[in-house]
Amino acid sequence: MSLDTRVKICGVTTAGDALAAARAGADMLGLNFYPPSPRCLTSKRAQEIVNRLRGELGDRSPALIGVFVNEDASRIADICEELGLDAAQLSGDEAPGALRAPLLRQVPAFKSLRPKSAGAAQRDAQVYVLGARANEHLPSLLLDAWHPDLYGGSGEQTPDDVARAVLAMVPRLMLAGGLNPENVAERVCSLRPWGVDVASGVESAPGVKDAGVMRAFVAAAKGQ
Repeated sequence: MSLDTRVKICGVTTAGDALAAARAGADMLGLNFYPPSPRCLTSKRAQEIVNRLRGELGDRSPALIGVFVNEDASRIADICEELGLDAAQLSGDEAPGALRAPLLRQVPAFKSLRPKSAGAAQRDAQVYVLGARANEHLPSLLLDAWHPDLYGGSGEQTPDDVARAVLAMVPRLMLAGGLNPENVAERVCSLRPWGVDVASGVESAPGVKDAGVMRAFVAAAKGQ
């Protein structure tokens, strides 16, 4: 059964991996600008990826999402404008108003949440989804697994009760957390999220994507 599930492959660190992800059928690619992450990019390396991807694929390039953690709105806006990114993902402890900061007026932004419980998920989703901009091509909210030290990419799975707590509240929920080619089909069929996000689940090492695993993940997520 073919599913209209959007797939975001996050933490791409090379142009080769970006092209492989695009050819695997990814709808979005995440470029990480959080320095402690093993997937962090400099602006120069990110520009090389963007140029190669759009140079070879043109309009067929996946949407390119800048991933930021507790970053100043001015730097987010500067990086997105400089690189021509399609949107910003705020993955830290940003306040709800950060999504509509004046400096981000030209940059569609959405929030990534890591709630500790279903109750916290509902409370946070209610607040943050109001700040999300209406854009049918982007998630309204990204839901990731709670981890005390990591802002995503932990490999931990988001509990079903947490996901179900917000699915009805969010028009376009992107599910992350512990997804891989072996479990994504079951999660998609069970929860029916708008989209799924993966980083460590398609890697051979932190920041190193595996082309075959990415193809398997996209096929499973989309029911192909």
